[in-house]
Amino acid sequence: MNALGPLWLSVQLAFVTMLILVAAGTPIAWWLSRTRSRWKPLAQAIVAMPIVLPPTVLGFYLLILLGPDGAIGSWWVRLTGDALTFSFTGLVVASCIYSLPFAVQPLQNAFEALPDPYLERAWTLGATKLDAFFSIAVPLSVRGFVSGAVLSFAHTLGEFGVVLMVGGNIPGETRVVSIAIYDHVETLNYAAAHRLSLLLLAFAFVVLVGMFAFDRRWSAR
Repeated sequence: MNALGPLWLSVQLAFVTMLILVAAGTPIAWWLSRTRSRWKPLAQAIVAMPIVLPPTVLGFYLLILLGPDGAIGSWWVRLTGDALTFSFTGLVVASCIYSLPFAVQPLQNAFEALPDPYLERAWTLGATKLDAFFSIAVPLSVRGFVSGAVLSFAHTLGEFGVVLMVGGNIPGETRVVSIAIYDHVETLNYAAAHRLSLLLLAFAFVVLVGMFAFDRRWSAR
C-alpha cells in the first residue's frame, strides 16, 4: 500500500490539473486561434515557455512566487493561513503552469482548423457567439479536447523537477511517484524503482495508444 501511495497521489494531482487546464486552457486557446492582435506572438511565447525552460528553472521561480514572501504565496497565506509551497495545493498550481502548453496547443490547433463558414452561418441565423461556440466549435473540436486532456494528464503524472522544487518530498502530501522512484534509486532499491517505473511506462504506452486510436477513428469520420 505504501508503494502505491505516491502513485495514487500522482494520479490525483494529474486529474485535478487536467480538469483545471481544460477549463482554463479553452478560452486561452480560443483567443489565440481567433485573435489578430500584435500581442499574439508574445502570448504564445508565454504559454509555450514551460516546454523549453528547464524544470528546475521554472520550479525555482515558482518556489519564489508561491513562497510565503512571494507575490502569490503571501496573498494565499493571508487568505488561508497556510503556505502554498510544500503542499498539495501548491503542486496543483505549479503543475497547471508547467503543463499549460500541453492543454492549450492541441485546443488551439483544433480551433484553428474549424471552418469559418460554420460559425458565420450560425451567427447570421441569430446564434450568439457563446451559443455558436458550444453548439458548433466544441463538438467539432473533440479531438483537440481529448488530446489536450490526455497530454496534460500524462505530462503532469511524470513531472519531477517542478514538483520537487515546489513541493519537496513529504510522504502523503507531496511525494509523487517520480520523486518516489528517485528516492528508491538513491537508496539502491532498484526493485522498487523498477516496479514504479514499469507502472508509469505501461500507463504511458496505454494512454498514447488509446489517444492515437481515437485520433485515427475520429479522422476516419
